[in-house]
Amino acid sequence: MSRVFIVLTALGLLVIPSATACTGTSAGTTITVLQLNICHGGMAGCYRGDVVLAKAAEVIRSSEPQVLSVNEACSGDIDRLRPAMGPARALFAAARNLDGTPTLCRDGSQQYGNIIMVASRFAGTTEETGTYAAQYTAADGHRELRSWACLPAAGLSACTTHLSSDNAPTALTQCQDLMRRAAGYPRPAIVVGDFNLEDQGSPSMRDCDSPGFSRRGDGSVQHIYASNDLSFAQTTKIDMTGTTDHPGWLAILTNPRPTIALTET
Repeated sequence: MSRVFIVLTALGLLVIPSATACTGTSAGTTITVLQLNICHGGMAGCYRGDVVLAKAAEVIRSSEPQVLSVNEACSGDIDRLRPAMGPARALFAAARNLDGTPTLCRDGSQQYGNIIMVASRFAGTTEETGTYAAQYTAADGHRELRSWACLPAAGLSACTTHLSSDNAPTALTQCQDLMRRAAGYPRPAIVVGDFNLEDQGSPSMRDCDSPGFSRRGDGSVQHIYASNDLSFAQTTKIDMTGTTDHPGWLAILTNPRPTIALTET
């Protein structure tokens, strides 16, 4: 069968026929990113039990993200949120106690930390997790050393984190460390999470802004970084109806280039 080369102009959302083969995040691709801090560990006063999982699943189903970041989660929450997310690669990174053992959720059987999910069409097979060299001098926040999780891939690289709540200079150092890591991943790259830094103050989230990335924040401590081959088309705060102390933070990203080259068989 002969191969036909087609060039489509992308003025809006591009619809790609099922017979067409494409790779990566070509022009016209829309990527929806959803950030949630669900306060599900059980140690903080914002804990509302499993009701937050039902609300989170509802928000995921309605927003249909390709990248999902979940902070203050339990390891078992991946299986409980995956049906709402659909086919995706998922990675969990536990926070750590001072002795290096995983921090546990309130029930004592699940680990406490961060989740990153990337839709299967964008995901690869590489995964990386870790804690930061820069940590506060005592166990941070609710007794955890902070962690990060990344899924780098040729189609899309994505990271999540939850930074120091006790010491802003420490949070900034952690943020800068993660952004240096993300800068070395394949593009497009997205870094999202609860950074515990606001746009105002000293230090502020602005001090972490990195060359090659743009950022949108929720007016508080949740932020989304996107590499400059993507642009922010829309951002929205989502009311979590009291199930956690953070709103959902949603961003729609697009590739701004005007054309896309496709092949058909």
